[in-house]
Amino acid sequence: MSGRTHARACPERTCVGCRERAAKSDLLRIVAVEGACAPDPRGTLPGRGAYVHPASVCLDQAVRRRAFSRAFKVKEALDTAALRDYVEQAAT
Repeated sequence: MSGRTHARACPERTCVGCRERAAKSDLLRIVAVEGACAPDPRGTLPGRGAYVHPASVCLDQAVRRRAFSRAFKVKEALDTAALRDYVEQAAT
């Protein structure tokens, strides 16, 4: 035996809001669609993705730091209304 384990490593991503690393399954993938941030809970939408904890605290930090514009490499600010609605709906 080589000493290797057969358990698969869980992929990790960094939350753009709080900058903490977490399991990919614990974070919500966000994509830019026509100048707005859209939630991608299944992770199947095309394009560059950014990850955030599905909590309003992390979302607020990401918006305040302009993290979505930086993550998607765009100059203008992105609309986060649909994303905020999704996160608030998921919390209830």
